[in-house]
Amino acid sequence: MADVVASQVSVRDLKTHLSEWLARAQSGEVVEVTSHRKPIARITAVKPADSEISSPLQKAIDAGLISWNGEKPNLPPPVKLRGQGKLLSDIVIEDRG
Repeated sequence: MADVVASQVSVRDLKTHLSEWLARAQSGEVVEVTSHRKPIARITAVKPADSEISSPLQKAIDAGLISWNGEKPNLPPPVKLRGQGKLLSDIVIEDRG
């Protein structure tokens, strides 16, 4: 299947505005690079392999098992244990000296 060329850009303009053209390509636009009005290259977005698309965390979000609104998590207070003795965190702090 041939790529549909959405935009053409000269080498000179590409060098001047590289970030902008790369952002356009990353968003899915196919950019054809020209030199002396002749096409010499195409820039397209890289499609990641299926295994790289998402982490296990992203897969759980996609499956609806967990959700995240982008903010810092609101965690419940720590559970108090019924045993006696020092807290593990205190032992670790003492051990670090």
